[in-house]
Order: sequence, then structure tokens, then C-alpha cells
Amino acid sequence: MKHCKDCEPAQESHFVAYTSVVLSWIDEPFFDLMERIFKNIAETLADEITLPFFKLMVFLKLGHWSDKPDGKDTWRTKCFWEEAERRGIKMREFHLGPIKDAFIAEYKGPPSLKLRRTSKTILFDGLPRPGFKESPALKWMDNKGIMKVKFLKEGLPIANGGVAFTKRGALKIFNSIAKPVITKPNLGSRSRHTMIHINTGEGLIAGFKKAKKLSPLVVIEEELRGYLFRGTLIGGKLAGVVRRDQPEVTGDGMHTLKELMEEENKRPERNGPIFHKIIVDKEMEIELKRENITMDDVPETGKVVTFSQKTSRSCGGTTTEVTDIVHLENVEMLEHVARFLDDPLIGVDFIIEDITKSWKEEQHCGIIECNSLPFIDLHHYPLFGKPNNVAGKLWDLVLPESKID
Repeated sequence: MKHCKDCEPAQESHFVAYTSVVLSWIDEPFFDLMERIFKNIAETLADEITLPFFKLMVFLKLGHWSDKPDGKDTWRTKCFWEEAERRGIKMREFHLGPIKDAFIAEYKGPPSLKLRRTSKTILFDGLPRPGFKESPALKWMDNKGIMKVKFLKEGLPIANGGVAFTKRGALKIFNSIAKPVITKPNLGSRSRHTMIHINTGEGLIAGFKKAKKLSPLVVIEEELRGYLFRGTLIGGKLAGVVRRDQPEVTGDGMHTLKELMEEENKRPERNGPIFHKIIVDKEMEIELKRENITMDDVPETGKVVTFSQKTSRSCGGTTTEVTDIVHLENVEMLEHVARFLDDPLIGVDFIIEDITKSWKEEQHCGIIECNSLPFIDLHHYPLFGKPNNVAGKLWDLVLPESKID
């Protein structure tokens, strides 16, 4: 697969992503019918069918188990697995060719209770949810277009805009909302093929084409103002919030932009594997041109200069743990999302100027997307602030027997 700058930090096959969306439209009516017919049976037999299938694939040497995370596992998997081991939960991951993120977790209780402990085993994909009940919202939670419509009716803050299939439709939306705007695939995550700061029709078409590579439908919406935050909700309660910043430096009135970047890159945490150095590339040149600044200029004291539109850690972005300073009305707003979606595990990306103030006081804040499989590792490995054991909170919900006092 050819490397794509727009897919960073995690590469995605454009063909597979686009085709999977189209196929989902075609087969959705069929699978909805099958689900209604077989739902109860499937829930009862899911584990009984899945585990024997895994064992058969291993016997045929088509699949294999791993008892430890490997270099291909995400940091989300690693932090969750690490917390499992700390609690005495045995985890294994099933691999079948490129297919992974299928796990079995077994808990037998502490050794002191050996004579009366009972074994509990769960199977899950990515991250577990308690019980068999699935929220209907799982079918549309990751769909940004549907989410916008439903959240608007619910009174939750979102950006004005819409979803377009054609350039003509995209331009119609663009001309009806305030500038600047942002374009992004209707389905997808991690800011892949997203374009911000769009003020012209020409820029809109460029952003539309970029997003169209991953999704037939493209979201065009007003660009909200403020910082990007990720809130993770577990069991309907806010488990943690981190601020996600683009690669950036703050001027001191004395050093050039190049010197400030070089000094920032000396930070030991930027040597990997989680955080990385800010690099000079074509994307940086475009961003600095937009900000009308060069590497030889001396930014005034307090001026923040960003080097990329992305907040990804692999591109030089940073994270800051801010859970303890979130305004109570912002906590309530996020937990309102959890109640509305009726799902025990949700990641919510939202933009707001000041997290310590209520969202009701700001005109240009809002939710930009929800994730049914959130990257909880953002809370475990912040560059600034204290780590937040969100994996532990999820295990407390899924396997409360394993809770560590």
C-alpha cells in the first residue's frame, strides 16, 4: 500500500475504505433483517461459535494466538492489556492473516480465593462492552452526517454544515455557512483526509476531493474555534478528557521560529515511541505560508505558531490531561451524549476555547465526532499532566470482579 500523508498517523487503504462504505449501503437492509431474525440466537451462541472457530483456524495453521502485545498492536491495545495483567486477567489475541484485534480475556479471581473462585471468560473485538445488549447508536455513532442531524435535534452543540455526494452539493453547503470551513470523510477517524481553514471555492473543491478518496460522502461544516479535546465516557460517566494540540511553539520575542522548533524537539519524550519530533515537510511549508511566517522570523512573545493542521502525535502533536479542570456544565454535556447514545463506551471529540468555562458561554464550540472504539491510550500517555487510568475504569465496568482497591 502506497504511503499517504493524508492518512497519517495510521495508514488506510483508500480502495478498501471507500469500497467498504459502498458495500455497507448495499448489504445493510439484508443484515438488518437477519439481525432481527437471529438476534437472540446470535447473542446466546456468539461465544460458543467464535471460540471453536478460532481453535479450528489455529489447528489448520491459518491463524495463531499471541499472549503478549506485539509491535503491530496499537497503544490502545497495549495499555488495556497492561492493565489486564496488573489485575490478573489473562488475555490472548487471535490473528488470522491481516485480521487482528480479536481478544479473549479470562479472569479467575485472586489466588487467596482459589478454592471458591469461579472463572469468567469474555470475547471482544478491540475493546469490550459489558453484557450482550448493543446500543442501536453503534450503527450510526461513527457516521458524522447522521450524528450531526440527531445531535441537532437533541440540543447538543455541533457545527453548522451538511453532507455532500457531489461537488455541486458541496459548494451549495459551502455557500450557505460561515467561513472558514472544514471538509472530512463522512466515515473515518484520526483526522484522515481532513482539510481545515477553507475560505474559497477552490479550496473547498480541493478538500472535497481529498475526503472523497476515503468516503463517497463528504462532510462540509463551519470551522469551530478553540482547542480540540477528546472526552472518553465509560458507563455513562466521564472517565477522562485530554487536550490534543497540533505541533506548535510559542514565540518569546527573541528566538527565530527555527530555533524555537529545534529547542522543542530536544524534549526527550519526542524521541518516540509515542511522541515524535516536529519535522520540516511540504505540509509545514503550506501551513507557515498560511500563517504568513517563515522559519527565520522571530515570533512575538506569546504568539503560537502551528506547523501542521493535524494533531496526531506521530506528526509532532501533543496531548495534555485536563480532566480535573473541566467545567461541570461541560461534564454534563458530554454525559448527555452518553445517555442519548445509550452506549457504555464512547469517545467524543469536541472543540472549545476554554474547557474551564461552560460551553453555553461560547458561540463557536461543538462536538465534531463520536467514536465507538476510542483510543483510550491518549489518557494513559499524555505529554503534559498526570496519566489517567481509563483502561482500569473500563475493566471495572466489564469485569468488576477484577477491581483493585
